[in-house]
Formats: sequence, structure tokens, C-alpha cells
Amino acid sequence: MDNKETEKQKLAAGKLYNAGPDRQLQSELLRAKQLCFNFNQTAPVNKTERLHILRQLIGKLGKDPVIEQPFYCDYGYNIEIGDYFYSNVNLVILDPGRVSFGDHVFIAPNCGFYTAGHPLDKDRRNAGLEFALPISVGNDVWIGANVTVLPGVTIGDGAVIGAGSVVTKDIPPGVLAVGNPCRVVREISDADKEKHGG
Repeated sequence: MDNKETEKQKLAAGKLYNAGPDRQLQSELLRAKQLCFNFNQTAPVNKTERLHILRQLIGKLGKDPVIEQPFYCDYGYNIEIGDYFYSNVNLVILDPGRVSFGDHVFIAPNCGFYTAGHPLDKDRRNAGLEFALPISVGNDVWIGANVTVLPGVTIGDGAVIGAGSVVTKDIPPGVLAVGNPCRVVREISDADKEKHGG
């Protein structure tokens, strides 16, 4: 009896894996690419069809999601989206690892969430090996334009990530964080309710 781990099992266990020769992973990648293509080619006025495609693609999709076109992901089934999610154009989620978003998450244009990484060692990298670490985004989070979120990061509830940030480490709840690498600037306070308001 062959007890050898599949590449998908290695991926799920957080080990180095090689998706290239694995028929199951390649089939799942192709399925997601086709669904992304179908979604991106569907007329913006056809909201019902767009939502139908997203429900085939995304592992968990909450109430009233809006994902503007274009949108790209690797597998789709590793993505969990809470209620009232909004993402602007050019959202990219590389999801060999799990990517979860809470409720009321707002994502500006040109953002990327990347669970995939490659070894620093050139020989293992050139052999096609990679790894995946999960990304978790809490409730009520606002991600500014052109933000990159790297493997293994958790962003806490109510955090705001400033435009252009590269998030390499966990961000606690209720803070404004910006920069490359992204760092906490300050806590978000009641005084912020008075800013940019009517």
C-alpha cells in the first residue's frame, strides 16, 4: 500500500510542495482560472450571473458581496469571505493557503493577498518547491489602495492599512498601520469619528 503524501496533502500541512506535476492541483488551478475568466468577462450589469460564478469559485461567500472586475485567484475554495464585503478593481488572492475575511471588509483597488511563498535556497526554488501560509483579516477592516499582504499575516478587527503598504507581520486590532514594511502608527480613537464626516 502506497502511503506517500500527495502534493496537496503537503500543501495543507504547511510543508514544501510542488504543484507543477500534481494533476489534482493543476486541475483545480485550471478550474479557478476558467471561473475567474468567466467572471471577468461577464457584463457588469449582469449582477446575478456574476454572483452565481463567485458562488462556484469562492469557498465561503457571505451576504451582499461586491467584487469589482477584474478579480483573480489561484484555487478559490481556500477563500472565506464574510458579510458585506467590498473589493475594488484588480484584487488578487493567491490562495493555496486559506485566506479569510471577516464582515464589513473594504478593499481599495490593486490589492494583493499572497499566501504562497518560495524557498530562499535557489536549488529548492528552482526545483519548483513552494509553501503556503494562511492570511486572516478580521471584521471592519479597511485596506487602502496598492496594499500587499504577505504569507502568514493576521490583520485584527477594525484595523486600517494605509495605501501602498507591504504587510509582512501581524497587525493588531483597532490601529492605523502604514508603510513598507507596514508598522502601527497609532490607535484609532473616537476623535476619528469627527474627521471627514458631515
